[in-house]
Amino acid sequence: MNASVFRVPCTVVTGLLGAGKTTLIRNLLENAKGKRLAIIVNEFGDVGIDGEILKGCGVDTCPEENIVELANGCICCTVADDFVPALDQILSRTPKVDHILIETSGLALPKPLVQAFQWPTVKSRVTVDGVVAVVDGPALADGRVASDMDALQAQRAADDSLDHDDPVEEVFEDQIACADLIILSKSDLMDAAGSERANAVIGEHVARAVKIVPTAQGKVDPSVLLGLGLAVEDDIENRKTH
Repeated sequence: MNASVFRVPCTVVTGLLGAGKTTLIRNLLENAKGKRLAIIVNEFGDVGIDGEILKGCGVDTCPEENIVELANGCICCTVADDFVPALDQILSRTPKVDHILIETSGLALPKPLVQAFQWPTVKSRVTVDGVVAVVDGPALADGRVASDMDALQAQRAADDSLDHDDPVEEVFEDQIACADLIILSKSDLMDAAGSERANAVIGEHVARAVKIVPTAQGKVDPSVLLGLGLAVEDDIENRKTH
């Protein structure tokens, strides 16, 4: 591949249902500082709630047609059928996009998705800038991986395409294991002791030095999340997952 060919950077945003992925992405859109963004939202079911929230932002640098919803099931199980065509659709846009954000469903495993970026037809055009895992701080502080475990089970039951039945705790661990950056959400709802407990849980599953950024209302400077330039697809096999 010619090194001079520009590959569009993609940031994969993972996290269980309710962790705060959409809030984080909406904040990124509103503070894009002129960067032209596109989003692939892995929402499924009759109503794409996350996609509708993002489309309602009214941000000029991410017009509605740059938000593509995948409603056919968990993205890590439908990569070839859904993800690649969505990517084709976004890359054909004019003006060209500067950065693509991929919001996975709560039950998605990041590794199979990132591995798809190794496919020749994909690798020549895009690269994984970084994998961001959003985790629910108060839930972790209370000894749970998500605030609403019943909703997660309902999401699992609603997805006919899901080809992995990993326990929710293992999905959480895989999301952490693949992350290049961890967003500890709802940090304003925890006291110091709760924050310490949440960080300890994350520390149990992180195999390498990964920055943990506490946030409230999804407010993070875009420069912290975008432009990491890690080409994660080249290293994904080294991420130890279930």
